[in-house]
Amino acid sequence: MFLRPFRAGAARTAGLWPARKEKKTDTQTRNWLVAIRSPGLAGSRLIEAATAAGGIAKLVGAGRDRLRSLGLAAETIEALKSPDTAGIEADLEWLDAKGHHLVCWDDEVYPALLRRIPSPPAALFVDGDPDVLWQPQVAVIGSRNPTAGGLEHARAFSAELGRAGMTVTSGLASGIDSAAHEAALDCGAYTVAVCGTGPDTIYPAASRRLAERIRERGALVTEFPTGHPPRRAHFPARNRIISGLSLGVLVIEAGLNSGTLITARQAGEQGREVFALPGSLHNPMVKGCHRLIREGARLVETVQDVLAELSPLAGELAGALRAEMEESAPDGAAEKRIPADAGLLQDPEYRTLWDALEHDPRTVAELVEITGFPVRAVSSMLLMLDLQGKVEVHSSGRYSRVNVRARS
Repeated sequence: MFLRPFRAGAARTAGLWPARKEKKTDTQTRNWLVAIRSPGLAGSRLIEAATAAGGIAKLVGAGRDRLRSLGLAAETIEALKSPDTAGIEADLEWLDAKGHHLVCWDDEVYPALLRRIPSPPAALFVDGDPDVLWQPQVAVIGSRNPTAGGLEHARAFSAELGRAGMTVTSGLASGIDSAAHEAALDCGAYTVAVCGTGPDTIYPAASRRLAERIRERGALVTEFPTGHPPRRAHFPARNRIISGLSLGVLVIEAGLNSGTLITARQAGEQGREVFALPGSLHNPMVKGCHRLIREGARLVETVQDVLAELSPLAGELAGALRAEMEESAPDGAAEKRIPADAGLLQDPEYRTLWDALEHDPRTVAELVEITGFPVRAVSSMLLMLDLQGKVEVHSSGRYSRVNVRARS
């Protein structure tokens, strides 16, 4: 079984999930930006403070005594009461552009896997399609100065992962990261780049053209607001998001002192699978991979080695998704729920998708156009049909009913 993109969107189209919220109001967005730009409120600390206060609006609107009772430092309180107006206006100007989004902790579109990590970001600036963040991802990472063989492996593994239905996630850096993004795009797959700068800055500058391609078929993601340049301290924080969005992390090449090893260890701490590609004992760029393997990372030689390990997790996540959808179904929607042991094709939306697969194999984009469903809905339904053995994916990235063969 291969992994497929999944998202709760199919449940919404089937009436099992509350309709997606409207875009945040200007006040809601501003409140989040005020908090994000307050020192001492990064990541999980902001989430904890907002939760304790009863929501982001109550946190930002609280008096000084209340903020002190939440354990906030004087510097943080001062920033909340006297916000960085210029910075917030720059953020709002960036968000006004087409394809720019702010995905916050209280948004239902916030990626489910990222919620599970020990220190999730409070919000993400997204340049591209936020729904791509819900697709099953494998992080492909490695050295900024790889060997020619390492680049070849990065391209080959990323392309095959993409053809198997995976989204390839990496960090936009030169070397292995860029090769992984490019290979995914070249084979028509989605890719996600997690950045260590503000959303208005592309680093390295040589990746500008690549970034343009990624925003067209994927997403550029960062937790840092506008005006934040690349800083050494930003990249470990970025790395936890790379691994947190992914089902697993594949390390292609890494030296013993590579920052790639930090990402791999964070992935292990987050409960993600870590894979490493072995290499020649005489190649210093694989010594980090060999160390990871000694520490428990899975040695892999083919993409099938990766997919075989991740398939059980895909099934577990699909089961959790079904349970979450049923628990969140609005009153009166119980009669529309699909029992776990029932055929999915009893549901009219699944039947519509099934009919669209009647003849030739189709890409996700083609299925979206034919059915009129959003990509997150089509992706979710394909996952559920796959888990029941009803669909298959071809090397071209097209989907078909089982036993329907792609034309040569």
